[in-house]
Amino acid sequence: MTRFVYATSTTLDGFLADPDNSLDWLFAVEGGEESIAGMAPFIAGVGVMVEGSTTYRWVLDHERLLERPEKWQEFYGERPTYVFSSHPDLPLVPGADIRVVSGPVGEHLPAIRETAAGKDVWVVGGGDLAGQFFDAGALDELHLSVASVTLGSGAPLLPRRIESDTLRLTSVGQTGQFVSLRYAIRRPG
Repeated sequence: MTRFVYATSTTLDGFLADPDNSLDWLFAVEGGEESIAGMAPFIAGVGVMVEGSTTYRWVLDHERLLERPEKWQEFYGERPTYVFSSHPDLPLVPGADIRVVSGPVGEHLPAIRETAAGKDVWVVGGGDLAGQFFDAGALDELHLSVASVTLGSGAPLLPRRIESDTLRLTSVGQTGQFVSLRYAIRRPG
């Protein structure tokens, strides 16, 4: 059964990226590489990735993927990636299966589920996109890697009010200066 999982790193004060949409803070925290490596079992079960255009552009620029498209395959393999964007002219990584879509998340859920073929869907980010999946009733789990850093401002982890009766903590772990938290999202009824 396809699960929609928002798996990401966040700061202690709940930000994904700094005010310039940079994730450089993440790579300065002890244990970051081990934390990323620890995601391998999760990533192995992922059939589709979805992300917003800001996340996609950051990865594109940070990893210089237009110059080195083979890095996309190293990181993500052959997985199809849906990029939600109001800008249809995004540059695409050569050889990667990137599908730029726009509009409400709910309109694309059937296609995303079909493409996932029973595997998980990794909601990579950002926080507002993950919130849109939550609003559409299509977010099943949160996998958070909380780093020992604060930014004070930036892109929020999940800009929605979600009450504690909706979240069920299922596991806790530690890698370096990161705490791993996993939550199942419970729906009424």
